[in-house]
Amino acid sequence: MTRILAATDFIVQAPVVTPATLAMLATRTRAAAIIPFGAGTPSAYRFSGIGEDDALLAAAAETGCDAAFVPVSRRLQDVRLVAMDMDSTLITIECVDEIADLQGIKPEVAAITASAMRGDIEFAESLRRRVALLAGLPVAALERVYDERLRLSPGAVRMLAGFAAVGAKTALLSGGFTFFTDRLKARLGLDYTVSNALEVVEGRLTGQIAGPIVDAEVKAAALRRLKRELTGETGLVVAIGDGANDLPMFAAADISVAYRAKPVVRARATHAIDRCGLDGVLNLFR
Repeated sequence: MTRILAATDFIVQAPVVTPATLAMLATRTRAAAIIPFGAGTPSAYRFSGIGEDDALLAAAAETGCDAAFVPVSRRLQDVRLVAMDMDSTLITIECVDEIADLQGIKPEVAAITASAMRGDIEFAESLRRRVALLAGLPVAALERVYDERLRLSPGAVRMLAGFAAVGAKTALLSGGFTFFTDRLKARLGLDYTVSNALEVVEGRLTGQIAGPIVDAEVKAAALRRLKRELTGETGLVVAIGDGANDLPMFAAADISVAYRAKPVVRARATHAIDRCGLDGVLNLFR
């Protein structure tokens, strides 16, 4: 289906965009101009003035590229807030699964995580079940996960620097744990964090959450509150996530990006990035 919007660019990006891909898309789009932009990885190209066509998105995906239709009026300097999920979005791991691995129960916990990510079970219930299985684990195990297993997603630092350069604030809104979000806030210079606190008694996890559970609605409420505080008439809010728990946050944002996400999440996001790193989000703006 084609939707003609004259003030729209077709953006194609990937770690490598081959000449053959560009030639095929040039033929399909009949673009008057194909403009390389950005710097480094990913490679990004703008096909100017292309009407929205779902078949073009599919054609780009078949060649291993991420693609999006982006209004030419959407400017990076208008972004006021970037809200991110943590697990499998800002970082490459699911922290609770890696904690469980140190307890020898990763398959059991990971199965609950995957079910919650798909939206098969309610997040709060899934979190209670997973955390209960961690009872008795020493807090030192969390430090091991942070030091030995936690890695930033590709392009995360470059993306954060790009948004910081235009004055955008950053928020890590996570159903994960304060042990990790607090450390990432200090490490990366993030402005806000919202997450769950694990209850600890005598240096060991009790298997309980301390305080109210941060679920999808709490994350969305935090985004809406920050949006009211930070945006003016033209300010934009961007949300980035990968699971069903991010969908209410997506609905509260102006632009939502599904990052290497489940199909149910990609289907309800403004854009999807499956092949590039997080720095590909910057290429969705002028």
